[in-house]
This record gives sequence, structure tokens and C-alpha cells, in this order.
Amino acid sequence: MDFYKTMAKLWNEQNPDRKIIFKPEVLPFEDMHTKLLVSLQAGTGAPDMVDIEIGKFPNFMKGDIQLASLNDVIDPVRDKFITARLDIYSKDGQNYGLPFHVGASVIFYNVEILKAAGVDPYAIKTWDDFMEMGKIVKAKTGKPMATVEVNGQWSFWPMIAQQGSDFVDADGNVILDNATNVKTLQYLKDLLNSGAAIAAPGGNHHAEEYYGFMNDGGAAAMWMPMWYMNRFTDYMPDLSKKILILPMPKWTADGKRSAGMGGTGTAVTKQAKDMELAKDFLMFAKGSEEGNLRIWEDLGFDPPRWDVWDNPRMNAPNKFTNYYVNDDIFGMLLEIKDEINSVNVKDRLPAVIDRVNSSVMIQALQQQNKSPAEALKEGADLSR
Repeated sequence: MDFYKTMAKLWNEQNPDRKIIFKPEVLPFEDMHTKLLVSLQAGTGAPDMVDIEIGKFPNFMKGDIQLASLNDVIDPVRDKFITARLDIYSKDGQNYGLPFHVGASVIFYNVEILKAAGVDPYAIKTWDDFMEMGKIVKAKTGKPMATVEVNGQWSFWPMIAQQGSDFVDADGNVILDNATNVKTLQYLKDLLNSGAAIAAPGGNHHAEEYYGFMNDGGAAAMWMPMWYMNRFTDYMPDLSKKILILPMPKWTADGKRSAGMGGTGTAVTKQAKDMELAKDFLMFAKGSEEGNLRIWEDLGFDPPRWDVWDNPRMNAPNKFTNYYVNDDIFGMLLEIKDEINSVNVKDRLPAVIDRVNSSVMIQALQQQNKSPAEALKEGADLSR
């Protein structure tokens, strides 16, 4: 909300003949999405502009879509975007949402723990390397190499996405139980059972227990999309200058080292009082060069316009550059920008995510009362 307030003030300063009156409202996650769906279906009561989370976005792409196409404002600078991040909020060639970030999946290493174990993070090239180095870290420090979500999707989803797999395919079919996904979930189970990893305290990487555990130097690594950067700065202050961000390990020698994960698509509803003004302001806030620079400076997100990544402001001192070990976070991101696999955001995705979080991860990794293949098969069958 503060970001939008800043951009609204800037817009009014630069566009005195087209000023906007910005009245933001923040609602609880489920409540907001439910109210939005009802108001769009009813044809009244919807806001002019709204943030819709990626896992909920397919619910708004059904039937007669009540969001405005943004193609006319995006097209002039489309080649400046990581286009896969526009595609996830699109249908039939029309873009209905603007992203906040690339959400490039990366790995966060605690260099203090790795140094104590004599492990060089730059030498970890593959997930096999990660397993072996994890065993060394555990043996020499008594601490786990990594934490794994057991009631969330953020450990599993990036790992399958970087291999070109997903929860649903491009046509929206559920592919949760394919061979790549089974192999990957088995790897996570093996990582846990080897002692190289533990279940994330609280079950996932957003639990209060987890923040406290990591802040105390609980584990040597974890992988998440880059938008997790501000969780470290906000909730784990004691790790300042101990966390190094690197690309994810590869599965094969020629494999990719990242995937674009998570996100929020900001949309203009067809109930907007001045649709063109709302679209122009949205593009100014999240699609302009200045907007993308401020997305980094104010929010710590990796901006969806890659052409700002080498702007000097991206390396200027701020709370993020002051916190992380990296000298050039976005130089690293530019290196892997063509390796950021996308995911398919289709109608069945919300149901699959719910199934993954509520049963598949718990059965396969936490309770281990079903094999990865069995848990994924059951989850897929119940989601189809």
C-alpha cells in the first residue's frame, strides 16, 4: 500500500491534468479474493484496481472476464519485460495483470555455517553436490544444510519448474504425478532422511517459528523466490552480512538454475470509473522504468523489467544491499535471466496447490505414510 501511495503522489506531480484520488484498502487474503469474485460476478462493488495473487488468478479468468485487457499499455515496452511473467496473468493473448516481480528462485546460503564446515557454496553446482555437501555440513557443525517445507509448495514447486515440469501443463491438465515430480519429491524425502535437511519449523518458510529458528543460525541454506529477500531483512536481522544469494543448483549439467515463482497480478476491473486512467496509472506504477526501480528500492523485489537490472540505482546502498553478502545481486540475476523457467497458471492450479499443501507434502515428507509416487498420484487424482 505504501508503494502505491508513493507512486500515486509521483503520478499526480507529473500529471497535473490527470490527477487521481487514491483510496487504498488492505483486506485479509481469502476475504479480499472472495469479495472481489462476488462483486465482479454481481457487476457492482468492485474496486478500480486490485492485486490478485497468482494462485487465485485463474478464478478470474473463467467465463466472461471482468478485468480489462492491458495489452495497449504493455505493448510499447513489452520487449523490456521478462515476458513469462506477463504470460501467467494472461489468457488468449490478452494480458490482464501486471507483475510485481520476476520471482526468480534462488538459494540463500548462511556463509558463517558453511565456512565452519569448510564448504564453498560456489562449488555446489548440482543438487547431487548439494546433498553431499549437506552431509558434510551436518557432520561438521551438527546443523542441517537446509530446511524443507512440509505443508507448503515453495520447496517443491521451484525444483520441478526449473526442470520444465509443473503442477498443470500448458493446456491446464493436472500433471502433478509425472515422473519428474515423483523423482523430485523423492529427492526431498532422501534429503530429509539423510539428515542433511530438516522439516521447516512450523512446516513452512513463513511460520513465526521458522523465522526464529533461522535467525538463530538454525540451518545453512534454503531456497525460495527472490521476493523472500525482505523476509530475511524484516524477520531475521541477526543474519545481516551472513546470507549469500546464488542461483539454484542444476539437476543436470545443462539444466536451468531458476524458475519464476509466486506473484501478484495487479488488474483493472471493468467497473473502473475511468478505465483508461486506471490502466495508465497502473502501467506507470508497475510498468515504467521508474516504477520498476522503486519496486526494488521500496519492496526488495526483483523487478519484472530486466532493462533496469544494470541501472546504478539497483546497486546503490539500501537495506537489502547492506544486509546481503552479495556485491552485485542483479549481476547474478542478469546471468541467469534466460534460465528462469515459468509456470502454468490455469483453472485447476488453485485446487492443485491446496492439495499439495494440505496432503501431498504432509504424507510424503512429514508423516511419510505414503511414498512420493503414491502421495502425488492421490493428489493428482483428487485435483483432476
